[in-house]
Amino acid sequence: MEELIPINVLIGDRTYRIRIAPSDEEVVRKTLKLINDKIIEFKTTFAGKDMQDYIAMVILWYATQQKAADSQPLVDNQTGEQLQAIEKLLDRMLAE
Repeated sequence: MEELIPINVLIGDRTYRIRIAPSDEEVVRKTLKLINDKIIEFKTTFAGKDMQDYIAMVILWYATQQKAADSQPLVDNQTGEQLQAIEKLLDRMLAE
């Protein structure tokens, strides 16, 4: 089994420390960049009360993009793991 490495990730305006497999680091960082770019895009395009609104918009956008790609599975294993990690981060953020 591959040993997990700790990394700091930034989603919106919050930093989280997570542990991932080294082989997943590049994909996680690219996904985080996409998420944060979309948050910025939605902040400049739409009115929202707080960061949670923009994160919710990004989740809806991401899920819609996945659904639109009917020729491929809705969520492959790697994407599923990434979504689970994001979901855990969001759950912790919403609990605060």
